[in-house]
Amino acid sequence: MIVAGALGRMGRAACHALAQAGDLELAGGIDLAHGGESLASVLGLPGDAGRLYTDPGSCYDATKPDVVVDFSVYPATLAIAEAAVLRGVSPVIGATGRSASDEASLAHLCAQTGVPGALVPNFALGAVLMMRFAAEAARYFPTAEIVELHHDAKIDAPSGTAKLTARRMEEASGREVPIHSVRLRGLVAHQEVLLGGDGETLTLRHDSLSRDSFMRGVLLAVRAVRSRTGLVVGLEALMENPVPA
Repeated sequence: MIVAGALGRMGRAACHALAQAGDLELAGGIDLAHGGESLASVLGLPGDAGRLYTDPGSCYDATKPDVVVDFSVYPATLAIAEAAVLRGVSPVIGATGRSASDEASLAHLCAQTGVPGALVPNFALGAVLMMRFAAEAARYFPTAEIVELHHDAKIDAPSGTAKLTARRMEEASGREVPIHSVRLRGLVAHQEVLLGGDGETLTLRHDSLSRDSFMRGVLLAVRAVRSRTGLVVGLEALMENPVPA
């Protein structure tokens, strides 16, 4: 198991979660500024977790992982995933910012090579349920909008979660769903879906209060991705009983 963006906020949390999982082995990390250093020493992890690499291909060639969990940033995430798939390594991608064209290219590469991968905009199980409920509710309410709120260091807007939520609501309702983005210090990751009808409104909200909320989903995705086919999108596609859109 490799973590790309290992020294970022999400990468650090993922490294700790993977290092503590008895059935998974953390073999190293990818970080542009700390190549050659011990991952365990830098992050204070128990035992040996391999070392940090600056080049994805060199990392994969040296460690021979089954899966790379990617919490890097765009556009570095493109090279991280491509190098992985070409070597038979399954990418589990939490990094956002990909265009529809980028996503289609990765899906084609996964299909061509037979290497499964996953794009997971949000690893929180509550967010999966929020998207399911929002898609269902969109069928019954004539108007709907999404407000997503994140910490001020988040680069992309709107968030991948908001875009996936809107896509599923639009597929269910046939209407465009506007998205509003807020970037504010003190926030982690939050989203509201507001739906309105004659004389009533419905609000669905999910809050991640710390990055611990994502780790159960990260472990689930890492364990499940190799059993899938092609490129799957969303955590529900990796769950034992997938949550329909």
